[in-house]
This record gives sequence, structure tokens and C-alpha cells, in this order.
Amino acid sequence: MTGTVNIAVLGATTLAGEAVLTHLAKCQFSLGKLFLLSPSLSVGDDVQFRFRDITVLDAATFDFSQVQLAIFTAGAEAAAHFAPIAAAAGCVVIDTSPQFRMDADVPLVVAGVNSERIADFTKRNIIACPNAATTHLLLSLKPIVDAVGLSRVSIATYQAVSGSGKAGVDELADQSRAIFNLTETENIVYSRRISFNILPQVGDLMDNGYSVEEMKMVDETRKVLALPNLAVNPTAVRVPVFYGHGQVVEIVTQRKLAAGDATALWENSDAVTVMNTPDGAVYPTPIDTAGDDAVLIGRIRETIGDALGLSYWVVADNIHAGSALNSVRIAEEWVAEFI
Repeated sequence: MTGTVNIAVLGATTLAGEAVLTHLAKCQFSLGKLFLLSPSLSVGDDVQFRFRDITVLDAATFDFSQVQLAIFTAGAEAAAHFAPIAAAAGCVVIDTSPQFRMDADVPLVVAGVNSERIADFTKRNIIACPNAATTHLLLSLKPIVDAVGLSRVSIATYQAVSGSGKAGVDELADQSRAIFNLTETENIVYSRRISFNILPQVGDLMDNGYSVEEMKMVDETRKVLALPNLAVNPTAVRVPVFYGHGQVVEIVTQRKLAAGDATALWENSDAVTVMNTPDGAVYPTPIDTAGDDAVLIGRIRETIGDALGLSYWVVADNIHAGSALNSVRIAEEWVAEFI
């Protein structure tokens, strides 16, 4: 039995922060004091947690020595400023932003995939979480990698607007309402209309033609799996769905893995759930995952023309089953081992 742990959540009023609080309410360790922090606008707001109101404090004046752990969901700029301050005060930071993911001395962790890397937190007192799409992908890949090895991964990821935060959710809702009311739509979050449309670009384009989001998937997948030369080829698409990222995944394994054997591996995994029938009539959709922790896999089939190829569909709520859940699972494992 571990001791009581005091925790701060920076960015508690963001979509990811709200999901973190939902997971913390049922965490597997004794939660002591909980401090809710903001770097800006929501300071002074009240947030309900376990049927009581907690006032959001100003991160700029908070003493991080009061807590053993902090979960950051406020974005890269806030993480860059406050994580070193928290770490210097002896607090271990679990950060969900891109800020530290590729730093060589910061472990990038998906709980249940490379949990052994949590122990590397001592280098800087920071643990990074991958983005939601990468987390879902890695949870699906882990049983395959362990069983037969992996040579190549190609992904088309269809990302919900909540990946852009509350502003993305509002833009889809506002544009849809405008279309039904026969009024003009406004593009603020996205460069093109997202309602009743799809955008084959998530994040700015880089010199190699890939977007920032796509290169995150490349770099983060390689780092978590400790396969720096793994061929990863992603395409990220923004779709008019509020919650739930879907991914078409095509892999090439090092040894033959039949679709039925892959299904059995996933059915024996605690990290994913199979929703699949041989006739293809049953498969998961984002609606099946909204507000849920499950990572669902379906459309499992062997790739045409490649004896070592396998194709499948994976979908999960990007807010609840993404970095928010992963950050709390990392916290649970950290507490179990180090408190």
C-alpha cells in the first residue's frame, strides 16, 4: 500500500484536464491534496471534483514543493515555463504536451507499452506522454511487436476536432449550426471549413511535405518502441467528428502473423478490445468510444499482396483514452514504485 500523494493539475479546465480529473477521481492510489492550476484565464474558477468545488489557482504563484506529482495539460508554452520550476521544487511532472517528448533525457511513456522507462524520470523530474493518436497506435502495436516483430507501419489517422481543444469543438458546432440556418460560416481554428468536410492536414506542413502531427507519430512511435529506424508512414486527416480518433493501420511484421492469430493476441491484451466479426459486420466507430477509456480494434484482415502484411482499424476517444488516461496510469505506476 502506497502513501498519500498530493497532486497538482495544470490546465484543469481544458478538455484534457477535465478528463484527467475524471480519471483521478477513480485512481488506484491514495490521493491527498489536489491543487488545480491555470497559467491564465481560468484562475479563480471553481471546478467540481468528487462532489466538492476546488478553486483554480494561479500557477505563477504556486509552490510546487507542496505536491509530489503534477500533471500538465496546458500546452507546450506553459510546460516549457512551469515544468522546470516544478521539477526544481522536487515535483515530478507528467506532461501531455509536445514540449519534452523528443528530449533525449526525458522518458516518453505509454503505460503498459514501455512502463520501464518511467524510472528515467530522475534525470529531469519530467515524464512525457505521446499524443493521443500515437498512444492508441502503440497500445495496438505492442502485442504484435512482442510476438512477431515489426518492419513497417503505415497509418491514416482520422482525427476528431476535440484534438484542437474546446475551440475545435466550438468551430464544428458553430459551422454546422450556420449551415443548417443558411448563414455564413467562419473559419478560425482551421484554414478551411471543417463542417461537412475533411481536411487532409493536421498541423503545419514541414519541408518534407509531412505535417507536424504526422512527424509526431513518426518520432514518438520510434522512441517509445525503441526502434529508431522503424519505417513509419502516416497521413493525418481532420474529420467533422467531435470525439474519437480513428486509424487505418497497415503493418508489415518480421514473421508471418495470420489475421486470426493477431485477433487472439489482441483479445488476450488488457490494453485493447476487439470489436470484430469474420463477416465484417461488426466494427467500432467513434460513437462507440465517446467518453470511454477503451481502445477498440476491428476490420482485421491480411494485406493483399504481402505475405507479412496485416491491416486493421483502431478507434478511441482522443480525450479520455489518450494522453489524459495515459498520464494518470503513469502516475499510478510511479506512485506504486517510488512512493
